Amino acid sequence: MGKMGGKGLSLARRLYTSRILGLGLGLLCVSVAMFPLNPAPWVWGLMLFNGLLWPHLAYHWSRRVARPYHAEQRNLLVDAFMGGFWVVAMHFNPLPAATTLSMMAMNNVAIGGLRFLLTGTAAQVLGMGVGWLFFNPIVVPETSQIQLYASLPLMCLYPLALGWICYRQAYTLGRQKRELLALSRTDSLTGLLNHGAWKDQLEVEFQRCQRQRQGGAIALIDIDHFKIINDTYGHVAGDIVLRQLSKMLKHNLRATDVAGRYGGDEFCVILPDLPLSSAAAVMEGLRDRFATLGYEQNPTLKVSLSIGLAAFNAGHTDATLWLNDADQALYEAKSTGRNRVICCRDDRPRHELLGSV
Repeated sequence: MGKMGGKGLSLARRLYTSRILGLGLGLLCVSVAMFPLNPAPWVWGLMLFNGLLWPHLAYHWSRRVARPYHAEQRNLLVDAFMGGFWVVAMHFNPLPAATTLSMMAMNNVAIGGLRFLLTGTAAQVLGMGVGWLFFNPIVVPETSQIQLYASLPLMCLYPLALGWICYRQAYTLGRQKRELLALSRTDSLTGLLNHGAWKDQLEVEFQRCQRQRQGGAIALIDIDHFKIINDTYGHVAGDIVLRQLSKMLKHNLRATDVAGRYGGDEFCVILPDLPLSSAAAVMEGLRDRFATLGYEQNPTLKVSLSIGLAAFNAGHTDATLWLNDADQALYEAKSTGRNRVICCRDDRPRHELLGSV
């Protein structure tokens, strides 16, 4: 119900503007076509009500009911019904009649597609039938010059306004879709790519390295003794450490590097077109700066990183093997004392003791 209410109110606001414009211009078109027919005073009153008051009444009704979306659908059918009614009242004057029916049909298609177009057409036919009972029309086969000019604003301005409204709606939906996609690929705590999104990027980088015969490196980063940090200082402190590391990754990596949270206390980085030695220097700088950080909330807290690095090589037949090399290097870093960077070369981890315990 909440979703339908929000959707309905949004639709009602959009249609309020277009209805004011469309029925206001329609009033000009219909009144000029009706004037030579000398209509009764009640017909003029109904025209003024439909063209000037009905848009506000329809919007007020939609806002007050429990299901505004369905209320707006009913309002659109009322619009279609009255359009058919005025076509007969104008004695089927060709241009004003065609303009009125086509503008209503365009509105129905924009809102509800083919199904609602057919429903609206039925409402128009019903309106014609009711109009026939009141006016017993004689077909007017010609449109005068002044009637043509009175139809032009509705023909030109209303489609422009409706197109603008549809464009704004499509733009908003596109932006929301992009935001949802970004959220689905982002770790909520750190703002980095999540596990799945980073693995997708790793596959892209692997394919690029194979295709262009160019190198690159990936790094797996583990926060040392993270469980002890949570147990000793609390999970809030643990979250601060995770956010601090993500902040350092964002600020210290190149724009082309891709960082993500692999899971828990483990992070991952893709370093395109970077030799292993250069990648090791970058990761060593990160490890060194992170080890010297202080935490105001917990002055005694000191945190270190273990990092495993692996370069792309021709022996990697898929991205998983490349990642496995980095994982093996990370295992070596953790099992040989932590707080260090270890590189994997030629499918065998070799110690690069670039840091100390």
